Amino acid sequence: MITDYHWMVNAIKEMRAEMVVGAKTAQYGIEATLPKAVGGVGDPIMQESIRRSKNIKRVADYEKKLLEVQKLLDKVTGAREVQVLNWMLDGKSQRWIGQHMALSATSIKRIKDNIVKQMMA
Repeated sequence: MITDYHWMVNAIKEMRAEMVVGAKTAQYGIEATLPKAVGGVGDPIMQESIRRSKNIKRVADYEKKLLEVQKLLDKVTGAREVQVLNWMLDGKSQRWIGQHMALSATSIKRIKDNIVKQMMA
């Protein structure tokens, strides 16, 4: 969940912005007199509401996962571990972190493993 944290935060932001329900567009001319589909597959408003309700469930699932990670953040001690964890939560790759901390990929992996152990203890 640590590696997915950043994209889940961004996904929640985007889906919440999309949840604003727009106004229904009025029809004019001959379209206004034709019968309308109600609740069926051909009803675009119903399909859109179904899609958005799935997004609401997905947002709730992502929020639950984010809260689980956030509850465990205080268990991480050590300056290196905290810095690596923060960069991972910001979406930085292990390679990027290694380059900026002047550490090898093996060292970053070891630090990440220590982070996970501390969070699970």
